[in-house]
Amino acid sequence: MTVTTEDLQVLRTPEARFENLPDYPFEPHYVAVEGGRLRMHYVDERPEDPAASGETVLLLHGNPSWSYLYRHVIPPLVAAGHRCVAVDLIGFGKSDKLADRFAYTYERHLGWLREAVFDRLDLREVTMVCHDWGGALGLPLLAAHPERFRRVVAGNTGLSTGDEDLGAGWPLMAAWLQSSQRTYPFQPSMIVDAMTVTGLDQAVLAAYDAPYPDEPYLTGIRQFPLLIPISPQDEYTPALRAAWTVLERLELPFLCAFSDQDHVTRGDHSALSGRIPGAKGRAHPTITGAGHFLQEDAGPALAAVVDDFIRSTVNEHSA
Repeated sequence: MTVTTEDLQVLRTPEARFENLPDYPFEPHYVAVEGGRLRMHYVDERPEDPAASGETVLLLHGNPSWSYLYRHVIPPLVAAGHRCVAVDLIGFGKSDKLADRFAYTYERHLGWLREAVFDRLDLREVTMVCHDWGGALGLPLLAAHPERFRRVVAGNTGLSTGDEDLGAGWPLMAAWLQSSQRTYPFQPSMIVDAMTVTGLDQAVLAAYDAPYPDEPYLTGIRQFPLLIPISPQDEYTPALRAAWTVLERLELPFLCAFSDQDHVTRGDHSALSGRIPGAKGRAHPTITGAGHFLQEDAGPALAAVVDDFIRSTVNEHSA
């Protein structure tokens, strides 16, 4: 379905595309962002006992996944007494998509996320779990609003400013940049399948493709790789440097839970754990038997790490 609202041509995936997805029984919820012009979807699962003393866990996905990625992380966290909020970024999952790929910018993505979780949902005392682009957006959000967060669990993610020496990582980055633009037809499930260790059922792969009936719905996925700063001349580099000036002073409890078979990070979280004070001196666990999409390979294990971290830091406070 296509809706034109002022300067934006908005695409909305038909609900029928999301029927009978494996292990995804969650009721949909929506908030309006961008002046009410865009509908943003989120999962909001809570313990049955209203007196449960858990905390609010914000789950942020990356590219080219959506909240479906967290379907095996959410139930054990809810069973442990926590509220789980998993958003679909604009352009992904059940959230609206934009026909014009150039309407997607780093600044706009960050603004949509902030408006959804703070202005609309009014989340506070947040435990953020971020993966891939979920960290590239969630970490600047943390830097801008540290008072809203209690702790962070980062998995296979980072925050590049464009100042980094890509070195041996450049061929992989270049290959992804080219394939994200040149592959046609583009199926998100192919990326998820290639970056997991376990074999995925066809129904699961189809679920990752469900939000995208045809090419116009894929603009957000195709544009994301081009928004990653790869040189100090990137237009968003100054803002990301500013975010790092905050993160490098942040005492908020911070845990890295990277996987052992992620070909992107290769389990190296030092770019975060070596710079953020709240991460120093902690035993950062390695999620074994998992690729880049560790939620697919080891969702319950990641949930256990998050719950353990919450319980072990409940009395910690940021400086």
